[in-house]
Amino acid sequence: MRALLASLTAAALLAGTCSQSLAQSQPCMRTAEKAAFDIAGLKSQLMVIAIDCQAEEKYNSFVLRFRPDLQGSEKGLNNYFSRTARGSMARAHDDYITSLANAQSDLALTRGTLFCDEHLAMFDQVLALKDGRDLLSFASTKGLLQPIAVVECPAPPPPAAKKLRTAAAKTAKPDSSKAVATQ
Repeated sequence: MRALLASLTAAALLAGTCSQSLAQSQPCMRTAEKAAFDIAGLKSQLMVIAIDCQAEEKYNSFVLRFRPDLQGSEKGLNNYFSRTARGSMARAHDDYITSLANAQSDLALTRGTLFCDEHLAMFDQVLALKDGRDLLSFASTKGLLQPIAVVECPAPPPPAAKKLRTAAAKTAKPDSSKAVATQ
């Protein structure tokens, strides 16, 4: 299986299609989209650990336990790529997933025999989580390798109603009954 991942990595690098399309400047992500990328990063990392460390049963347990959250992550990725992809949304999504797996697999290859010792316990940590909210919190704090910049969009400006109240307060006439006479 490791040889298969290495072959896929080499093919993707030679073709250059994934890295070229993902190397372009990426638009920022909405909150739900960023969450989807965090979950996708964790899922991919666990897949690489499962393959490299012969932990397929633990990976299957993870997928079964968090299936609704993983499906929600896929929807979030689809939303992002349908909003931002120039051309085919499906191709952009596939390119991202391929590049993500390749980047994380390359990291595993560079760590060699230490990789499993360093990462296998992640399954125990993930499987001990209570729910999808905990899964997202875990994924977002792990600093997992991503092939693109995962940057959340800045918060939107406050609603226009506040601006109207502020403008109205500036133009209001002072209350003459509260005026203090000075002599």
